[in-house]
Amino acid sequence: MEFTLGDEQQALQETARQFLAAEAPPTYVRAMIDGGGEVMSGLWERMVDLGWVGLLVPERNGGSGMGLLEAMVLLEEMGRLPLPGPFLSSAVMATTAAVRLGLEDRFDGLASGATRGAIALDEEGHGDVVDRVRTRASRKSGSWRLTGTKPVVLDGHGADWVLVAARTQQGLGTFLLERPAAEQIPTLDVTRRVARLDLHETPAVPVGPDGDQTAIWRRIADDAAVALCAELLGSMQRAFDLAIEYAKARVQFDRPIATFQATKHKAAEMLERIELSRVGTHYAAWASATDQPVRAEAVAMAKSFVGRSAIEVTGEGIQIHGGVGFTWDCDAHLHYRRAKANDLLLGYHGTWRHRVADSYLATA
Repeated sequence: MEFTLGDEQQALQETARQFLAAEAPPTYVRAMIDGGGEVMSGLWERMVDLGWVGLLVPERNGGSGMGLLEAMVLLEEMGRLPLPGPFLSSAVMATTAAVRLGLEDRFDGLASGATRGAIALDEEGHGDVVDRVRTRASRKSGSWRLTGTKPVVLDGHGADWVLVAARTQQGLGTFLLERPAAEQIPTLDVTRRVARLDLHETPAVPVGPDGDQTAIWRRIADDAAVALCAELLGSMQRAFDLAIEYAKARVQFDRPIATFQATKHKAAEMLERIELSRVGTHYAAWASATDQPVRAEAVAMAKSFVGRSAIEVTGEGIQIHGGVGFTWDCDAHLHYRRAKANDLLLGYHGTWRHRVADSYLATA
């Protein structure tokens, strides 16, 4: 099967590339990093005007009514920078969760960019990101209270509300926190803001359908994993482009280092991983957008392969730069940081590889 972008998706890609090149050049990204990763209001407002912030919100609720394939196109272009800001956390992750959980009262604010949401799913430990949720929700005196820790909540301290996955007697449930008291924490990826959410008998409101919501949260995590892969695809491509540009310009022993066999081998391996990652990400996005029977397996294959490949590609990009690649002034390290962080989010590549194996054994 051949997976290529349709005409509308290609137009979206070209628009995104031109817009980001004009509005968010490398100097702009550096300024956002120095400012703590806060997206500047002007850029966010223009993204709202383009319909990007409400991309996944249904049209009847003021959004663009598009799907994961279109989000993948935008995230790949943003990954090339890599762009700081809450697009992934709010416009993709929180919106996906709100749609899956049927929280229509949140749609207008998300589509207009007036409010920003976040999800609190990841917890400490290893294994499947949904299975390892240990935060508890208990009902006391007619109200629900949460106890636990969410150590990684993307843009959590700047969000207007957070959807928290927590255990109840019925299984996994969802609880809404308005203006969460989350604390920003330092991370390896300086282009992304992460918060820690400590819950100690914290009042919250249950949302979503009655009963166990494990299947819903597993789907939210899967769609978010595809989004992370799309970001990494753009980041890998940019890291590769930077390495090739430098290899052509850097002269050693009276010849560009791009002519050395070792550099050629590295570049060929990097390109191979990028192209395989592109096929896997596009396949997973298509399978998710169209609810194919192979969706879960396709997502697991993409997250396991792309997560590891991004680390290797961006790491080799630094190696091709040599000593320059380890300096703050070189953008190569920004892509390596994003790769390392995205691989760990929602479970590192080894966890997803186990899921691929389990899927294969179940059908063998």
